[in-house]
Amino acid sequence: MTSGPKYFAKWAALAADEDHPDADLTEETFRARLTTGDEALLALWSRHLNDWDFAESAPWAPGVPPRTPERRAAAYDRLRLGEDLRKVLDELVRVSEVPGATIITREFTPWYTPERAEARSFYWRAYERKLRAKGWAPEAVAGLDEASRAVVERLTDPEQTAARQAKGLVVGYVQSGKTANFTGVAAKAVDAGYRLVIVLGGTLNMLRAQTQRRLDMELIGQENILRGADPDDVDSLVGVDYVGDDEEWPQFVRHGGRPSTRGAFDIERLTTRDNDYKSLAQGIRALEFEKREPTRPLHDPSNLHHAAARVMVVKKNKGVLEKLVKDLKQIHGILGELPALIIDDESDQASVNTSNPKKWEQDRTERTTINKLISQLLGLLPRAQYVGYTATPFANVFVDPSDGDDIFPSDFLISLPRPAGYMGVQDFHDLDSTVPPEERTYANSQEEAHVRSIYDSTGDRLQEAMDAFVLSGALKLYRAAHGVPEGPFRHHTMLVHESVKKDDHAELALRINSMWHEAGYASAAGHTRLAALWESDHAKVGEARAAGLPSPASYEELRPHVSRARQLIGSGSRPVIVVNGDSDRYFEQLDLDFDRTPNVWKILVGGMKLSRGFTVEGLTVTYYRRTTQQVDTLMQMGRWFGFRPGYRDLVRLYIGREETYGRSGTADLYEAFEAVCRDEELFRGQLARYAQLVDGRPQLTPSQVPPLVSQHLPWLKPAARNKMYNAELVEIRSPGEWVELTAYPAATATADLRHNVETWKPVIDRLDAPPVTLARGGTEYEALVSTVDHDTLLKVLCELRWSEPRQFSPHLESLIEAGNLNAPIDDWVVIAPQQTSGRRTEGRILGSRSLSLARRTRRRNDLFGAISEPKHRPSVLRIAGSGGAPHGNETVEALVRPRRGAVVLYPVVESDPVLSSDGSVDPHRLVMAFTLVAPGGSARAGRGLLRFRARDNGTSDHAIVDHQDI
Repeated sequence: MTSGPKYFAKWAALAADEDHPDADLTEETFRARLTTGDEALLALWSRHLNDWDFAESAPWAPGVPPRTPERRAAAYDRLRLGEDLRKVLDELVRVSEVPGATIITREFTPWYTPERAEARSFYWRAYERKLRAKGWAPEAVAGLDEASRAVVERLTDPEQTAARQAKGLVVGYVQSGKTANFTGVAAKAVDAGYRLVIVLGGTLNMLRAQTQRRLDMELIGQENILRGADPDDVDSLVGVDYVGDDEEWPQFVRHGGRPSTRGAFDIERLTTRDNDYKSLAQGIRALEFEKREPTRPLHDPSNLHHAAARVMVVKKNKGVLEKLVKDLKQIHGILGELPALIIDDESDQASVNTSNPKKWEQDRTERTTINKLISQLLGLLPRAQYVGYTATPFANVFVDPSDGDDIFPSDFLISLPRPAGYMGVQDFHDLDSTVPPEERTYANSQEEAHVRSIYDSTGDRLQEAMDAFVLSGALKLYRAAHGVPEGPFRHHTMLVHESVKKDDHAELALRINSMWHEAGYASAAGHTRLAALWESDHAKVGEARAAGLPSPASYEELRPHVSRARQLIGSGSRPVIVVNGDSDRYFEQLDLDFDRTPNVWKILVGGMKLSRGFTVEGLTVTYYRRTTQQVDTLMQMGRWFGFRPGYRDLVRLYIGREETYGRSGTADLYEAFEAVCRDEELFRGQLARYAQLVDGRPQLTPSQVPPLVSQHLPWLKPAARNKMYNAELVEIRSPGEWVELTAYPAATATADLRHNVETWKPVIDRLDAPPVTLARGGTEYEALVSTVDHDTLLKVLCELRWSEPRQFSPHLESLIEAGNLNAPIDDWVVIAPQQTSGRRTEGRILGSRSLSLARRTRRRNDLFGAISEPKHRPSVLRIAGSGGAPHGNETVEALVRPRRGAVVLYPVVESDPVLSSDGSVDPHRLVMAFTLVAPGGSARAGRGLLRFRARDNGTSDHAIVDHQDI
């Protein structure tokens, strides 16, 4: 981030005075050049405006939040620009009002100031230029700048005299560009003075090599790779990778000469694309640093900024890490002076198993071994900083204290925002959509556009999925032929996943291969089938979702590209590749290197052996039908997430909705996956709320995150008998926020279910008839309504039973305490939504009038998925005083009162209810679910949203403590 905006006319006059004294510097000329297409000028201003918009800390605009029109206006004020020029700039460089990173942090001593970052920024600027050359938008570069700065500023100052290790965790999304973030972190870290960077990247050589290549290409650069070798002299290139065998070598970063001759420092690679860490190639000399001032330590600025940096990308493997630890133990002296950074890519070794206690337990040994070796690295490098990267906020380190006190992210947790252009859960699921299912179309529904459900009644749809793969490939070729950049179309893949068994994979691959050769893609029948799919599916989705992209007027116009797609997929007479190995030798035989292979157009059949970090490039069609009891491992296979530039509308997910589960049950994989993703998104949202400072201090620190995670994953029990997390969650305050509980008694706990029904009966009996219409935000519904005072509701809530009481008890504590505040809660509106469709289900509850029953399913162990309906929220939030200004519906407005909350009752059945002769539902089979919104005004100024207590007050700053110390 550059320095802040200054009086522009005065600065420009001073800059022009010597070389361009007669330059026209009027705003009229400036505005005219912008509006007539001066691209260089526009790019320059776009970069600066985005830098100023995104800066989290802007001393020149105190108290003005980033990425807002107010921040942009503050910049204009500092620049002293006129209104007309402001309007032009706002039109050409729009304010990117996107969320920033969520930062949970301990208080730290600032050292990475904008001035210091600007003064030493050689490698960051080179990386920044590379990103712009790749087509990154200015706002995306500015966002990465800020997100990487947030990491680096929380590391220890590499020039600091006292050794200190900072540890943090960065949470991204599945296949969302985490590598770009840690490359930016590495660039800024070496610029700042870190002289050894160890990247733990992947469990296979191919994955490690991909990471090595990415760093070599975008950060380290040609001159550091060549190390003085002449690229035109074949003899001097012996042992130099990329030159001559990587077609993208010309695109590798160029620094304009050896960095050490340009006022910076060189980077020496201790690993290469083809060679993982085997030993320090030059022995101890590999980590020898020449000191300008021999009597001073390496971390002294007089030595540090003249020394070359070392970078190694190491496979995350027990044997490799043991060799590295062994070699470092032989080095003495310098390690204690060496500022080092350990970047742990895919740090969460078993993140996908957090829903399955048995599998999670099985992976514990591997996690413990790797973490122990990382701890040894940290012990040998007292000035090393540790930053882990993961795709889930439910990291194991927050679930089990035995996963490593030494790598617990005690200093910071940074949750990256969902990047622009990323296809994630929101692009495949209609989360919180208020559009009724019967009114959903390709234009307003993500499920309609991208998801193709497989039921018993539809058949397996495998042939259709293959046809969609061929058709989407042809459409990519058509678009490339009509001016769309073809880079994203280089690879085109389909992933098929039905089983975890290797024998099943071989059988399935044989079947798909036979289907391919019998599909008749060159025959009249084949073209007729593809034409029908084009007309019924891709043409309509494209019309709704890809209006700006070229589209054939008919299938006949697309037909020549179908032939070429068929040739590419069937090249080598092998349209199908089985991907189920986990060894380097296996993957070397596949010829599936997306970096070196010009075009990978294949159908991949695989299982869970697809290693973490394995990115299936060009993935367009996914066929997912996993007949297993381990439905919860879906997150590992969520590979349909990612960036799909130029072909988002072509992405299809064929997924089983009635898959065999257990001995006699069936599972809806689509809804199960949605439940996992919804839980993660909810938790990310909670972290964003709790990241807000209160009176300038954090209200949540990383050591307090574990009890919040356990609220979402209550069935995972830490196995370490001698370790426990120190923080205990006591209270969650959620004024004006929608609180939805899911941990109701298990279906087998029939006595508890009946107890809850009986507890709610006095409230149910007070529901007034007839129903009223509640409407707000374009949605309306019928509901029975009543009011109860706060004490009455509190008595009900205190009596309820739960499968996991910890999920509700912190919320209950806040409601109990609310009565003691200066702004107490007076009463609650109780709302029971009533269905009006002809398919509604109704029943009487312990003699009540007939009420609508909601059909819901438990998704993860005994926890339900979503309980509420999105259309109910706007009116309920308004009644509780947090839904904005009055709007429309008189019934809703009549219910609004200060200090009033709202409760929505959802009597839930898990299957079609068997009603008695008088229409009553069995209370032993009824779940009395509810959501609540505490009054928006029930918060107290200066008070955080969370309250914790330390199990061991003597070590309150420790995340993990021993049982015997309690």
